[in-house]
Amino acid sequence: MIVELARGMWTTLRALFFEKKVTVQYPEEKKPVTARFRGRHVLNRYENGLEKCIGCSLCAAACPSDAIFVESSENTDEKRFSPGERYASTYEINMLRCIYCGFCEDACPTEAITLGDNYELSFTDRRDAIYTKEMLIVPVPQGGEPTPQVTEPGVYTRSVPEMKDPVD
Repeated sequence: MIVELARGMWTTLRALFFEKKVTVQYPEEKKPVTARFRGRHVLNRYENGLEKCIGCSLCAAACPSDAIFVESSENTDEKRFSPGERYASTYEINMLRCIYCGFCEDACPTEAITLGDNYELSFTDRRDAIYTKEMLIVPVPQGGEPTPQVTEPGVYTRSVPEMKDPVD
């Protein structure tokens, strides 16, 4: 019994005095995440500022926890939000229901929704856990215009961009 006690004390003392301490000063210093980490959702934009989400609701259909709600509206040339015929007028994710499986990301044909690297999710109220479109969408990129945009008729004929063959 004394041998086991001494071995346990030696393990503790060795870790205390001889091993490198691993401390992250959290609010100032963020721990890096792996490339495959699934954090808070992000709604992406094209380079010209148009939203990638076309309001197809495939992400909501693929979500096993029913955490996503999408309501779509029609695009017009005077008031264009996305390249397609429709856009997501309402996009909400209930983060309390989300299980961060990534099925929404896989189902999206335009790569509009992705799971980012932000892991700082805390809520003091259940209403704060519902992320709206305004909270999820990325800012307009440099050189782009904010939505809605005025476009010439016939400029956007496809809602999903042309896919290219993969190059090795």
